[in-house]
Amino acid sequence: MICASLRQTPCTVFHVKMYFNFLHSEFIEDMGYSMSKLEADTELLDGSSSNHGATGSARHNTPSHFLDHEIAQLTKLRSGPHENISRILPGKREVPVSTFKMLAAREANYSGRGRFSKADSCHVLSKYLPVNGPWIVDQMATRAYVSQFSVDGSLFVAAFQGSHIRIYDVERGWKVQKNILAKSLRWTVTDTSLSPGQRHLVYATMSPIVHIVNVGSAGTESLANITEIHDGLDLAADEDDSFGIFSVKFSTDGREVVAGSSDDAIYVYDLEANKLSLRISAHESDVNSVCFADESGHLIYSGSDDNLCKVWDRRCFRAKEKPAGVQMGHLEGITFLDSRGDGRYFISNGKDQAIKLWDIRKMSTKSTCNMMFRHYEWDYRWMDYPPQARDLKHPFDHSVATYKGHSVLRTLIRCYFSPEYSTGQRYIYTGSHDTCIYIYDLVSGEQVAKLEHHGSTVRDCSWHPHYPMLVSSSWDGDVVKWEFPGDGEEPVPPKKKPIRRRRFV
Repeated sequence: MICASLRQTPCTVFHVKMYFNFLHSEFIEDMGYSMSKLEADTELLDGSSSNHGATGSARHNTPSHFLDHEIAQLTKLRSGPHENISRILPGKREVPVSTFKMLAAREANYSGRGRFSKADSCHVLSKYLPVNGPWIVDQMATRAYVSQFSVDGSLFVAAFQGSHIRIYDVERGWKVQKNILAKSLRWTVTDTSLSPGQRHLVYATMSPIVHIVNVGSAGTESLANITEIHDGLDLAADEDDSFGIFSVKFSTDGREVVAGSSDDAIYVYDLEANKLSLRISAHESDVNSVCFADESGHLIYSGSDDNLCKVWDRRCFRAKEKPAGVQMGHLEGITFLDSRGDGRYFISNGKDQAIKLWDIRKMSTKSTCNMMFRHYEWDYRWMDYPPQARDLKHPFDHSVATYKGHSVLRTLIRCYFSPEYSTGQRYIYTGSHDTCIYIYDLVSGEQVAKLEHHGSTVRDCSWHPHYPMLVSSSWDGDVVKWEFPGDGEEPVPPKKKPIRRRRFV
């Protein structure tokens, strides 16, 4: 199998015959539409067209912007070929290098290692974007709000407005392993998070109580406190209980849960002590997203409707009770944050219709409210973004880069870094109100794919940590998967379901 030769890790997506198919140009032309437009080799593809909205020509000499920053170099080191492989011709450096030439260089041992490095493998695998399809995973009668793969990709979680949270066993044909009916539902299930060991799932609604379910138990049906116990973690702690939770995440050691709330606060719950360990009056408006910065658990990122992202260092918080720093640049509220996992970089999705990349070494110690820069009335819940606001720029923008093209309306739409294992985190992807999924190249800022299927807002999507597979969930109730099949053949879904088009008002 290919992955076995790229890296010593089991993989079932690519097959050996794919290697040999690269020798035939007609095969390359057939599958070329599924490649990233920034990585497709012009000698092989010869201008083949793209599908599912993967836009533009195969190679771009003048991208819209190019990231001149340390993270650009780090991304290249993670996903770029060995220098000797990229210099197949004396004195000429070729980037990107086609898969065929990568394989030839490996067999000729141009790198001197006799094998692919992790970066070489990412250079090959990141060419094949998960844009084929889609194939139906599930269809529900209510809006889908959450899509999440587990850390190892063996499980997938989808949460819906109608109280249902479903956990699918990916390796057993997407069979429903657990069907959870949420307790204390207010409006919708706003967020879920699987524990690192994948034994427990925490879910939140517009309630101050988050619940934990044992997803490793034998029963499939999990009805709160009827068929199974859904332990409640009360974050109100004798305070006002009228707030709700927008975001909830396990720490990487599984000992804590961090939550962002509608009362402008961040909560940290100690699961071992079974008590609330920290409450931070963090922002001037709803805290829509929180996450731990890295495995240490010391740093917490938060994003709010006050337009600010903040960094909190728990090691010195007790003394200062202030954030370690503030990131300004968005002109509207923050809907979601995703950490790169290195305690340095993160991205945010904003209601100003932009994703921003941040370096926490470039943050301010002061915060300035951005409302002074708004000279228009606008509510993202029911209005389109004002045309006159699209070209506005924050005068104190600290962000490293900005990515535009998608739309952030009606709900807290999410964005992510692509997986480190298969892509070296070289892409950023997001759902969108215009019913599509967008994939951007982190370094060039180019839109490399636009996936079209859904009939309503795509709030969440998740890229498999190892394979070229992406699953999206939409307000049309559909949960669908997009893939790049290793053998060029269409994967057969476990259950063929008719695609129904529904629109909610």
